[in-house]
Amino acid sequence: MILLVFVTIIISYLVLIGSLAFGFEKVKSFTLEDVEAKTGFSVIIPFRNEAENLPELLASIETLQYPKHLFEIILVDDASEDASVAIIKDYISTKKTASASSNIRIIKNIRNSLSPKKDAITSAIQVANHNWIVTTDADCVLPKFWLDSFDAFIQKTETHFIVAPVTYSKVNSFLKRFQLLDILSLQGATIGGFGIQKPFLCNGANLAYKKDLFNTVKGFKGNTNIASGDDIFLLEKALKQDAKKVHYLKCQHTIVTTEAEKTISNLIAQRVRWASKSTNYKNSFAKVVGLLVLLTNASIICALILSITGIINFNFFIYLFLIKCSIDFLLVFKTVRFYKQEAFLSSFLFSCILYPFFSIYVVFVSVFTNYKWKGRAFKK
Repeated sequence: MILLVFVTIIISYLVLIGSLAFGFEKVKSFTLEDVEAKTGFSVIIPFRNEAENLPELLASIETLQYPKHLFEIILVDDASEDASVAIIKDYISTKKTASASSNIRIIKNIRNSLSPKKDAITSAIQVANHNWIVTTDADCVLPKFWLDSFDAFIQKTETHFIVAPVTYSKVNSFLKRFQLLDILSLQGATIGGFGIQKPFLCNGANLAYKKDLFNTVKGFKGNTNIASGDDIFLLEKALKQDAKKVHYLKCQHTIVTTEAEKTISNLIAQRVRWASKSTNYKNSFAKVVGLLVLLTNASIICALILSITGIINFNFFIYLFLIKCSIDFLLVFKTVRFYKQEAFLSSFLFSCILYPFFSIYVVFVSVFTNYKWKGRAFKK
């Protein structure tokens, strides 16, 4: 009986990931063409104690090729206690001229809920000058044709919500390679979900939507009791409003990069924060995916324990493991090829061995404990 349960779970997982891998190819890559820029963007970047990362972010903003009069950068200070504000003010002062000032400004976060980031985005949208809102994070680096790509896509597509790609850079250790393969699997699932007409993931580090849409769905209302999830919950609202106008921008010119966590403790805290919002998802497909991934990883661990104790044949565990790794590799391979990060596939097998233990531990911690992030404690 237990063997039948394991087989049922792994076959279901095989079908799920295979469908996402098929969907990945269904989303066509967008080719950036030289068109006249027309769209105005308000880029919103919340920050808290990001003095270490802000210089690189600001340098990437400086290289953006989009016409300066068509976009603004709104940096939202969420009670920073380091030199973050001073760094930004110094940068702005160096860019001022006798005839014009920088299109970058700082505002204070107006706290109204249990979610600092949702408050920060809401505060910025209330003073934004443009109808298209683009969000990213203060620890990110922006590609120079980032806004050009959004603009060209908007001109060609009837859309009001755009999900775009994110990956890690400076991957110089196994811990970071493990995180890279993990986030690329999530990115592959994100793209695959769009390909099979069941979007269920996005990343607030690279997201664009109309201010009109944000106001129509009443922003983050209904989710402000949850600290994280500014991206997923807004995606769910956008899909409910008009799923045909929600799109994925599969374009290498829009790939935003950030750095992986430097320590295991920070990585676990980050993943616990991500996991804490999953129980509040309203998207039924997202719930099915999350449950099936959890059951599959739990099955791998249980099968290993049962094979070691002699209750089941060890070869059965090997078959389960190889099936899971093979279908995971298919999706990850397609994703790393799009991101041009194939070199890191050398760490795939070891990561595949570790991941079931890591994911189950994160789920366990997220269920029984609260978490800390950016020096603050949050309840689930």
